[in-house]
Amino acid sequence: MVSMTMRYGVRPGLRKAAFAVCCLIFMIVPAHAAPKRLLVLGDSLTAGYGLPHAEGFQAQLQAVFPDLVIIDGAVSGDTTAGGRERLDWALSDGADAALVELGGNDGLRGIDPKDTEANLTAILDALAARHIPVLLSGMIAPANFGRAYETEFHAVFERLGKRPGVLYDPFFLTGVTEDLSLRQADGLHPNARGVAIEVARFKPLIRELLGLVSEK
Repeated sequence: MVSMTMRYGVRPGLRKAAFAVCCLIFMIVPAHAAPKRLLVLGDSLTAGYGLPHAEGFQAQLQAVFPDLVIIDGAVSGDTTAGGRERLDWALSDGADAALVELGGNDGLRGIDPKDTEANLTAILDALAARHIPVLLSGMIAPANFGRAYETEFHAVFERLGKRPGVLYDPFFLTGVTEDLSLRQADGLHPNARGVAIEVARFKPLIRELLGLVSEK
């Protein structure tokens, strides 16, 4: 027969043991990580120009990365100068990584590649100062400004793509410009199928970019 002293002495001991186990569990099991935040700083190509929202680049990218918080910093018609001017605003709520897709409108307008490079350099410098890894997607200028301009323009992205902390994608529209059926009636912007091809191509690049966040 168990005495009253023994019966009442067991319960506090069990409570202490249970408390110790709970503490051990909390030490072993990590806290749930906050979702990573990706800034998409771009122009009409990432803003989804001419498409229903659900078919645009960011919406299709979100479907591939449902746990990712995408910060929409894409404005149709924007130049590298415009992206530079609104970068601080786009980062006002913070970001862990950034996709920079700018330059297409610079090329269409024949903007001096030196100005394009200065703007992109300022953007990359600002992101580097915040320790935000970047995926820089390049652009090719239209041929109507001449071969020399086209070469100089593309060289800007080639140089910047070699910066530390930058992943480089040479041409955003790779896989789309070669097929008219993947473009909208304007011949410039991808349709929903074209966007799907872009997102599939960017999937491993975005995954690699997000992997850099945990290494910061």
